[in-house]
Amino acid sequence: MRRYDWYNRKMDSLIQNAKNLFNVQLTGGQIAALQVYEKELIEWNQKFNLTAIRDSESIRVKHFLDSYSCVLAWKTTPPLRLIDIGTGAGFPGIPLKIIYPAMQVVLVESVGKKVAFCQHVINKLRLQDIQALQARAEDLGQKSEHREKYDWAIARAVAQLNVLSEYLLPLVKIGGHALAQKGESGPAEAQSAEKAIHILGGKLKQMLPVHLPGVADERFLALIEKVAATPKNYPRKAGIPAKTPL
Repeated sequence: MRRYDWYNRKMDSLIQNAKNLFNVQLTGGQIAALQVYEKELIEWNQKFNLTAIRDSESIRVKHFLDSYSCVLAWKTTPPLRLIDIGTGAGFPGIPLKIIYPAMQVVLVESVGKKVAFCQHVINKLRLQDIQALQARAEDLGQKSEHREKYDWAIARAVAQLNVLSEYLLPLVKIGGHALAQKGESGPAEAQSAEKAIHILGGKLKQMLPVHLPGVADERFLALIEKVAATPKNYPRKAGIPAKTPL
């Protein structure tokens, strides 16, 4: 019984922090979905290296709560269509889908076992209007069914911002936004990425600080507005943006 009480007390902490920090009010059904997600992640991590974060408390803070920090960027109006680049084990896309069931979500990941895990969670939670694709962002950005089709393109800990902008901005419609979850290097990356962002049709709008309980590292949300069409020759072929950044 004591173990059960401890487990739920920690989940109560997630509920309170999500509400107090990001104004995300988790329902009983959403909490149940997150508990299933957490359990599956821990079990799969014993067989596959999906994420370095492996204990329940860290999953709730550094995965779930960190995912909900994205809400700071769009405040009261969530995206209609969202694409999550380099989603890994489904972060932040799946936690966001859990709280916004009407949102259409595409998860993009190049590693097959991580895509398989995301699909497993989607099936387990019976989520609708969400798909997991094994693909490279550079390839999707040149496909008509994805190019400039999304309200928001987001990514967490994927690449330097000048490189990441070439992954994200071609996928965003004019008037939409790209959102990069960044660590302490975020402000410096943003400054050095301004040229690349401009070339790709974007404008750096804001750097939002994020504070997670018990996490000393600084975190930021780099918010980029799509103000013009991305030139047709971007994104370049897979691998080139990382090797030869703009």
